[in-house]
Amino acid sequence: MSRSKALQYYVLSRLLLAPLMIWVITTLIFLLLRATPGDPIDSLLGPRAPESAKAEMRASLGLDAPLWLQYVRYLGSLLRLDLGTSLQSQGQTVWQIIGQHFPATVELAVCSLLIAAIVGMGVGALAAAKPNTPIDVGGRLFGIFTYAVPMYWFGMLLQLIFAVQLRWFPIGSRFPLTQPAPTGFTGLYLFDSLLSFNLGQFFTSLYYLTLPSLTLGILLSGIFERMVRVNLKQTLKADYVEAARARGIPERRIVTAHALKNALIPVITVLGLTFASLLGGAILTEVTFSWPGLANRLYSAISLRDYPVVQGIMVFFAVIVALTSIAIDILNAYVDPRIRY
Repeated sequence: MSRSKALQYYVLSRLLLAPLMIWVITTLIFLLLRATPGDPIDSLLGPRAPESAKAEMRASLGLDAPLWLQYVRYLGSLLRLDLGTSLQSQGQTVWQIIGQHFPATVELAVCSLLIAAIVGMGVGALAAAKPNTPIDVGGRLFGIFTYAVPMYWFGMLLQLIFAVQLRWFPIGSRFPLTQPAPTGFTGLYLFDSLLSFNLGQFFTSLYYLTLPSLTLGILLSGIFERMVRVNLKQTLKADYVEAARARGIPERRIVTAHALKNALIPVITVLGLTFASLLGGAILTEVTFSWPGLANRLYSAISLRDYPVVQGIMVFFAVIVALTSIAIDILNAYVDPRIRY
C-alpha cells in the first residue's frame, strides 16, 4: 500500500472513530451528572420550595422520566445538533451561551499557546545547546516546576504580586466595566479592535489579557521545554550535525538552522495534547481571573447543576479536541515523510 493511500485510510478510520469517542464522552457526562449529589430543581426553586412545585417543575423539564428515556431523548437532541436550553438562564440556548463566551476562551487559549511555545522552545533549545551546565539544570528545573505547580495557586500568586502589590495589571475581568468593549462579528476583542482601527481598545484588551495568558502559557511551556530539550539533544548527536561542525559552521547556526528543525517535528504532535491541556487549564485560569470565557461558564453550570449547559459545553469541547487531534496527525504525517500508517 502506498503512503498516500495508507494516510487516507488512517484519516478515514480516525474520522469514523471520532463519533464513537464523542458518544462515549457524552454518555459518561450524562451518567456522572446524575450520579453526583444535588438536584437541579433545588438550584432553581430553592430547597424550601413546596414538593408539589418541585414535582411540577421536574415534570416540565422531563427530569421525572426514567433515566434511559432521558438518555434516549438527549441522544436524539444531539443528532439534531440541539444542545438544549439552560435551566438557569431563562430560556437561553446552549448554542447562544457558546457563542457569547467561546470567543473569550479562544483569545486566552491562542495567546497562552503562543507564550507556551515561545518560552518552552526557547528554554528547551538553550538547555540542550548547553548540556551538563547550570543552564541545562535550570531548564530541567523549569520543566519540573511548570509541571508540578497547581494552576490556580500560580495564578493567585501572580495576582498577588503583579496586581495587588505592584499594581501593574488588573486583578481580573476582560475589559474595564467603565469603558465600552470592542464590538464586532468575531467577539475577539483584539481582532475586533484592530478591524475598527481602535488602538486604545486593542491595547486595553491586551493589557487585561496579559496576566491570565502568562499564567496559563508559562505552566504549559514545560511540555514544549521537555520535548525540545530531549529531541534537540539527540539531534545534536546525529552524523549530519557532526559533519556540519567539521565544515566549520558556527555552533549557533548548527542549532538553529539544522538541528532545531528536525527536533521540532515531535512538537507538532504535542500540540494536540497541549490543546487538550489548554482547555482543562482554562477552567482554573478563567475562574481565578474572573475571565468571562466558556470554561468559566462551564464551572458555573456545574455548580448550579445546569445539566443541558454542562453536557452541551463538554460535547462542544470534545468535538474540538477530536478534530484538532485528527488535524495534528495529518499535519505531522505531511511534515515528516518517515511516518507510516
